[in-house]
Amino acid sequence: MSAFFLWCLLLIFCWPIALLALIAYPFVWLILLPFRILGIAVHGVLAFLRALFFLPVRILRGPHAI
Repeated sequence: MSAFFLWCLLLIFCWPIALLALIAYPFVWLILLPFRILGIAVHGVLAFLRALFFLPVRILRGPHAI
């Protein structure tokens, strides 16, 4: 929501840049999409390694551990 208000301010003060930003936004989003997918994959791998690392501790705590 704040990004929309900032864009509205930009539209009021400098409308050519605001229109350029409106046109360029989808292309920037498409360029950054592989990096988001890579970030999700790296987060998943790190979560898996963390779970694997803490597995012996969870086993030793017993069935009542959360």
